[in-house]
Amino acid sequence: MKKILVIDDDRDMCLLLNKFLTSKGYTVNESYSGKKALEYLETNKPDLVLCDFRLEDMEGNILLKRIKELHSELPVIIITGYSDIKIAVEVMKSGARDYIAKPLIPDEILIVIERNLSEAPQTDAESIISRKNKAVVNQENSEYIFGETPSFTRLLHQVNLVAPTDYSVIIYGESGSGKEVIAHEIHRRSKRANMPFVAIDCGALSKELAASELFGHEKGSFTGAVMQKTGSFEIASGGTIFLDEIANLSYEIQISLLRVIQERKMRRVGGIKDIELDVRILIASNESLWNKTRTGKFREDLYHRFNEFAIDVPPLRERKEDILTFANHFLKQTNKQLGKKVKGFSQETEEVFLRYVWYGNLRELKNVIKRATLLCEGDWLEARYLPFEISNFAKLQFEPEATSVASPIPVVSSPRHVEVPHRTTSVFAENSLKAASIDVEYEVIVDALKKCGFNKSKAARMLNIDRKTLYNKMNQYQQLNNT
Repeated sequence: MKKILVIDDDRDMCLLLNKFLTSKGYTVNESYSGKKALEYLETNKPDLVLCDFRLEDMEGNILLKRIKELHSELPVIIITGYSDIKIAVEVMKSGARDYIAKPLIPDEILIVIERNLSEAPQTDAESIISRKNKAVVNQENSEYIFGETPSFTRLLHQVNLVAPTDYSVIIYGESGSGKEVIAHEIHRRSKRANMPFVAIDCGALSKELAASELFGHEKGSFTGAVMQKTGSFEIASGGTIFLDEIANLSYEIQISLLRVIQERKMRRVGGIKDIELDVRILIASNESLWNKTRTGKFREDLYHRFNEFAIDVPPLRERKEDILTFANHFLKQTNKQLGKKVKGFSQETEEVFLRYVWYGNLRELKNVIKRATLLCEGDWLEARYLPFEISNFAKLQFEPEATSVASPIPVVSSPRHVEVPHRTTSVFAENSLKAASIDVEYEVIVDALKKCGFNKSKAARMLNIDRKTLYNKMNQYQQLNNT
């Protein structure tokens, strides 16, 4: 039985990799720091090492050299957060056998591990990187599909027009509608397709560290900068950088971006030397950047620099004909991930999918199918496996009563609001005190779900119960309603 050492300071990631690789017949040991890993390797020799590139106590290339000093022929696979040629070259030169880019895909991890346990050591880093780039392109082709509605056909025509150029593009669309997929497709169809594509969620960048993440920093430039850091723009040089939800960037960072666009050069935080850049910039927003300029929250000069071309991604509710196409694609993906063989959707499930509004667009659809497929115990995915607010969506579509002597449910002004009438008699059970209690409880829970935009975690906190209890209650109501 082959032994694998997993090195990662993220304990949850170690646990997940341990469970997955153990299920595939490997013996797995974990180290949560570079120092502990080296201590283990002084007295043990695994068959392969799976190591995160960025550890809290040690940079990946330094750890690689130390590992090679202990076991020169030990295959080491690096996990990196950037699918990037520069980092790949760096880790290959430091002695890595291969690398895997986040987000981790179980099938890819297994293929890379099996390949490196069976093949002879490679010395040609460029050939390994070339092979890796082809694998990424193939993976992207199988990962994405596009709808056939007229609105989406027009969108793809726009993608084909703008992709070969170096225009900056603003991609507008609701959360979860597939803006990053469109950005990927523009990059894939461009002359930069063989160069890096780096995606940054600007909403996840803290104000203090945004400059460091985007432009990098020099060692000692601020407290905690214990080593030099390469920023996302520098990593993406020669390729494409995608800045999602760009309106979340602070005004100071917007000024720095303006200089990058105008002069095509940047400077690391704490640095004194300009770095030349050749980067195509794609940005995305779920709200009008022009309106943001009117309120002073987005620089107008920056907006005009970006606005060389704009694409609008339609929400899923406006392309109903594509819903089942995407649903079947996501089911195929989930079957592969879970090792299941669900054949398709029941007629009732398809009707629910077509009736529902899909507030979270493709992301919500994909997550619903992943959850339902996990719960599904038969060949067909039935409506009973869907979340309560989706399977019961039609039943919740009522206008509130004009007047009510009892306490009406408050009206919440929101595009995600679903009205539920106050009921004076139970719809769940016979007329009894217990039935009345259930009815009141139902009203309170639905009211909380509405106020939280049907976010079950928030609703559970509002109700002072845990998420599992909320799910159990919702399932109980669904069963009672079906009797």
